[in-house]
Amino acid sequence: MGLELRRFFLAGSWSDLKSRVISALILGIIVIALTAIGGWPFRVLCALTGIIVFDEWARMTRAKRVRPIYHFARGALIVAVVALVFDLGLLAVAIVGGAMIFIAATDRDERSARWVHWGLFYAGAAALAPGMLRGSDPAGLATLGFIIVVVWSTDIFAYFTGRTLGGPKLLPAVSPKKTLSGAAGGLLAGTILGAVYAHFVSGEVGAFIIVLAAILSVVGQAGDLFESWIKRRFGVKDSGRLIPGHGGLMDRIDALVVAMAVTWAVGVAIAGFGEPARGIFAL
Repeated sequence: MGLELRRFFLAGSWSDLKSRVISALILGIIVIALTAIGGWPFRVLCALTGIIVFDEWARMTRAKRVRPIYHFARGALIVAVVALVFDLGLLAVAIVGGAMIFIAATDRDERSARWVHWGLFYAGAAALAPGMLRGSDPAGLATLGFIIVVVWSTDIFAYFTGRTLGGPKLLPAVSPKKTLSGAAGGLLAGTILGAVYAHFVSGEVGAFIIVLAAILSVVGQAGDLFESWIKRRFGVKDSGRLIPGHGGLMDRIDALVVAMAVTWAVGVAIAGFGEPARGIFAL
């Protein structure tokens, strides 16, 4: 029995586990620390994240070939994230939105800059959504903690469930390693642990939080698949080499980007632009 277990954990599908765990722990400590601090240090983290994500996106999609529009988009993103650092979230959103409209109008006929266009949107979401959600109040911290718990537990349990149970593939044309069992295990874990976290933070768990946790688990996995599709579309293995065992930053936060954006949209719809996190946790 011991020999069988040893062979199981030394199997090829588990060979990358050590580097994945170490890099995930280091990244996790940094993110959690700055998230807890909040304020401008966290917004600086968000700003750097947006710029790195845009550069990785441009590398993967070869968006740099459309040089004038690429440089315009990158410049607009930098101005937007600087506005975010100074807590001017609405101005940052307006800058990204205006730049996207300009690119779409300029490139209406050629459509050669569509990857730059959507790269600006994706990188803007990666920076602005968490930066505006966090704010400086307990609701912002609780909301980001909720998203992180749901997405990371989904990712971890999907990985282990899929490697352990195997079975039919989820979308083999996009991501050959992902299984239906892994997706289901991740969804179940993300929903349950999200609800546990919400109960710990607010003392209650309503249907809204349970449904939101399930939605974030699903869209987080969809975000992961979306990046996998882009990498297959352009024939690249990783978005970059920034994080050992995970590739680039996009490879690690692809699920978080989508989950943060969806949570921000839900929070804005409920509580408005000023304090979107209060739409999730009214603390």
